[in-house]
Amino acid sequence: MNRRRTRVRTAPALSLAALVALAALSGCSAGAEPAPVTPPARISEATAAPTPTTNAAPVRPLARSLPVRVRLPAAGVDTGAAGSVLQLGLAADGTVEVPSVADADRIGWYDKGVTPGETGPAVLIGHFDTERGPAVLKNVSRVRVGDEITVTRADGTLAVFRVRELEQVDKDTFPTAKVYGDTERPELRVITCGGELVDGHRPDNIILYADLAATRAAA
Repeated sequence: MNRRRTRVRTAPALSLAALVALAALSGCSAGAEPAPVTPPARISEATAAPTPTTNAAPVRPLARSLPVRVRLPAAGVDTGAAGSVLQLGLAADGTVEVPSVADADRIGWYDKGVTPGETGPAVLIGHFDTERGPAVLKNVSRVRVGDEITVTRADGTLAVFRVRELEQVDKDTFPTAKVYGDTERPELRVITCGGELVDGHRPDNIILYADLAATRAAA
């Protein structure tokens, strides 16, 4: 795996340290050529434009509770039974962990930040593909502004987010402050890899930015 470090601030709910070393997600690879069933690892400007600011009343933040299931229907993602979401921390070298190749069909939550539904930016990470082929976020290019992401939490509540913006950036210019910086409301980030393969690795990150739109009890 490539690990390119950037300096970012962790979510305030869990850390008083101003900065820690984290890496942009860089573990996606598919060998010399992409798997033929994998769609292009890119998003278009037409589908990535952020939604205009509205005057809708903010949704009340939730208390801390671990994510156990993630659904993103537009990309065909449903991590399934409770407990399927990985917890990702920091590796020994201070970089952010990413799911292993063996867990390419699972999504991980960065556990040094807030949980989905709390005030702040909760961060989910998943592979686009690996050397074994397409992974959990292989259809990220199908996501559009306005699509919903539903996170089931361990306390039995659902946090429903609506995608506000999609962004594709070179990993060397990863927008750390925008992704990990403090927010005044509950927000969500979903991060994967993108771009055409270069020496077996994808040079970009695709980032989904979403706002909490509703909360309810799980059925």
